Amino acid sequence: MLKGGWGGKILWIDLTREKASIWKYDPSIALNYIGGRGLAIRILWDHLKPGTDPLHPDNLLIFAVGPLTALPLPSSGKLVVASKSPLTGGYGDGNVGTRASVMMRKAGFDAIVIEGKAEEPSYLYIEDDEVEFKSARDIWGLDASQVHDELTSLHGKDSGILTIGKAGENLNHFAVVMSEKDRAGGRPGLGAVMGSKNLKAVVIRGNGQIKLFKEDDLRKLGTQALRDVRKAPMYPFWMEQGTMGVYEWCQENSVLPTYNFREGWFEEAEKMTGKVMAQEYKVTQKGCPNCNMPCGNVAETKDEGQKVRAEMDYENVAMLSSNIGISNMNETIRLVRYTDNLGIDTIGAGAAVAFTIEAYEKGLIDKNDLDGIEPKWGDYDSAMDIIDLMINKKKFGKTLSFGLRYASLKIGGSSVKFAMHVKGLPITAYDCHVAPGMALSYGTSPIGAHHKDAWVIAWEAQYGFDKTDEKKVAKVIELQRIRGGWFETFVTCRLPWVEVHLNLDYYPKFMYLSTGVEYSPQDLNLIADRIYTLIRAFWIREYGYWMRSMDTPPERWFEEPLTQGPKKGTKLNREKYNYMLDIYYKLRGWDSNGVPTKSTMNSLGLSREARELEAIGVELKT
Repeated sequence: MLKGGWGGKILWIDLTREKASIWKYDPSIALNYIGGRGLAIRILWDHLKPGTDPLHPDNLLIFAVGPLTALPLPSSGKLVVASKSPLTGGYGDGNVGTRASVMMRKAGFDAIVIEGKAEEPSYLYIEDDEVEFKSARDIWGLDASQVHDELTSLHGKDSGILTIGKAGENLNHFAVVMSEKDRAGGRPGLGAVMGSKNLKAVVIRGNGQIKLFKEDDLRKLGTQALRDVRKAPMYPFWMEQGTMGVYEWCQENSVLPTYNFREGWFEEAEKMTGKVMAQEYKVTQKGCPNCNMPCGNVAETKDEGQKVRAEMDYENVAMLSSNIGISNMNETIRLVRYTDNLGIDTIGAGAAVAFTIEAYEKGLIDKNDLDGIEPKWGDYDSAMDIIDLMINKKKFGKTLSFGLRYASLKIGGSSVKFAMHVKGLPITAYDCHVAPGMALSYGTSPIGAHHKDAWVIAWEAQYGFDKTDEKKVAKVIELQRIRGGWFETFVTCRLPWVEVHLNLDYYPKFMYLSTGVEYSPQDLNLIADRIYTLIRAFWIREYGYWMRSMDTPPERWFEEPLTQGPKKGTKLNREKYNYMLDIYYKLRGWDSNGVPTKSTMNSLGLSREARELEAIGVELKT
């Protein structure tokens, strides 16, 4: 019997049959997987038939929260969206800061699982235990911002709304799930999974109370933590620039993605820094529920034409500026707004545009393939045109809509070397010519190349970019445990800890006061290892095999040294990267190819899963 924290219920929705049921799940799952990502991978392993096409109605779309979600403590308004990814073919997830997380908790659900496919464009209206299947014909085709406005007017400003834009409707593999116009989650194409189900939106309202083990004590501790956030030395700088403060640092350290990750230094970076954004373009800020350090720096265009506002985050700005050669803040604001409205991953859009420019530059595609477009670096108009081609699946845009991995295999030539992805997921905004630790983080991320699991690059810069030892590998795993394990299962935002150094000791205390369960840091690390190993097992189950190359970043970083900036001439050393990967596998208890050993799976309570892998012919070493 759970004392508090968890709702203990999963809402299971079948769109095909227009049926909804409430499951009370085994409390041991909550205790051993906590929530969020942990609950999602447990559901996928247990309930998704191996080999299911990600865009088939049988695929499961999961929204999951955790026992700290929506509580009165720093930045707790998060949820995880997860599914089998159409972009990678493996496990995919993302987190979204949104009122939907609060409403899920008040409705009493730890997860909402959606299967099947609606007969016509539909949306779900969920209020507590009641589910209504509503027509979305009037909002199908609208962009994500318009849908938010329409559904807010119908169901109230405090409704939690999750939606897709045109990218999701068109089954673009870069499509994400949007919320509150500017918040996105599910980079591995989870918006396409939602679109494949004819599901335009999910509206959630809850009217209940979250049951907590020691509510008064939790409120007191949460208030103390919120005060610590405000008193942090880094707080004023964070409140001014948010994640955009990283832009200048990346330029100085030659890790700013430039010209499709060809370089790590951009000759016009000074026009795009966080300082420029904050002092010249910023008009307001926006945060998630229960956040007192909002990361949403809303900037407004200053050029001629209709004024446009967008939330400026380092990742989307870098990928839609330096990585495609643009040095005009107004143009980047417009690109961010446009891609968010379409419901397409801003990072993936920047990667796709850069890949297309380089493929054209190298003669692998021509203007006929691009419907007359002649793209070049720094050209805003052609960047917009490429995105339109991809969204509408015209000419090369159709090929591109299936992802960089697919497009590079389709056009061939040298494109495989400059298709900047790992496992099919485009790399986020850190060039790794000089950063082997961050390259390893990308290589071993459980969803493909994403920084959210182990943003090791700042630590690596201090420790030494040139070092490739066990300490650096152990730091990657430590960060994966905390960022991808703790925070992705609690589910809360990691930024209070990362950016203003809120003491990590708060979180086991929060867990106890919420749930009544005493988790030590070692307990939480063990759970994180269990989740990472089960995610790896899921990939292996879906692929039927695993190879070291799947945990290795693109050839470009190994073969093409930087030609600009203070780190000119630097590139990754393949032998040293493989040495680090060997250490990583050893520390994780996986074999030399990256497959978990039987003894590791047994020690993590995954004996049944090990037998299931062996039953489909996967050889597990002892």
